[in-house]
Amino acid sequence: MKKLAGKTAIITGGNSGIGFATAKDFLAQGAKVIITGRNEKSVNEALAKLGDNAYGIISDSAYMEEVTKLAEQVKTITPTLDIVVINAGVGKFDALATMTEETFDEIMNINFKGAYFSLQQLLPLINNGGSIILNTSINAHIGMAGATVYAASKAALLTLAKNLSAELTDRKIRVNAVSPGPVVTPLHSTDKLGLSTEDLKQMGDSLTQKIPVGRFGDAEEIAKTITFFASDDSSFILGSELIVDGGMYNL
Repeated sequence: MKKLAGKTAIITGGNSGIGFATAKDFLAQGAKVIITGRNEKSVNEALAKLGDNAYGIISDSAYMEEVTKLAEQVKTITPTLDIVVINAGVGKFDALATMTEETFDEIMNINFKGAYFSLQQLLPLINNGGSIILNTSINAHIGMAGATVYAASKAALLTLAKNLSAELTDRKIRVNAVSPGPVVTPLHSTDKLGLSTEDLKQMGDSLTQKIPVGRFGDAEEIAKTITFFASDDSSFILGSELIVDGGMYNL
């Protein structure tokens, strides 16, 4: 039997990268999947690739007026949810000396505030015994120049996993976090990271040297970890984190 048969899931930022790979894996495991994305074209392109049993919602976690509509949008597709994957995020890097308030707010609004209030909206729809998975980052554990705000936003998600688990024990809803290391996704581009081509290459080369397996991860590898947390295979795990980084943190 498929691991997620009969389950309904929502994946924020499911139109590309890790979110899209997770949507594919969920569908393969029998789930009904809703993806969100802020760009209608990219969401529709993702749905065309995902095929049957996939649904899309246009929503941008950066804006509270859109976040507060999320539950009502979901209810046009399904009355309840079994799995919520908070994956929508932005990766931007700058030194403390040159970080602007605008960039600071963008990172925190999408990566933490948007995630937090998306969960607040979706919580009444989650069935008892459901699963929430937060996609965080290895940057919450390691020091990297220019990553102060990004790392802080992801560390906030880690503490959310622990504290929200404590809040939801009476409903048997499990909250866990997946912390990927460097992964090959559309996020690793000059425009997404706010880096020059040269700086992006230098960062990639430097990171690869620090990964014991000698390469970046694939989105599909992270997706399988998220599927583990979404399924009953992890039924005795809550408030926990799995670091998926090719040994970068532990070795």
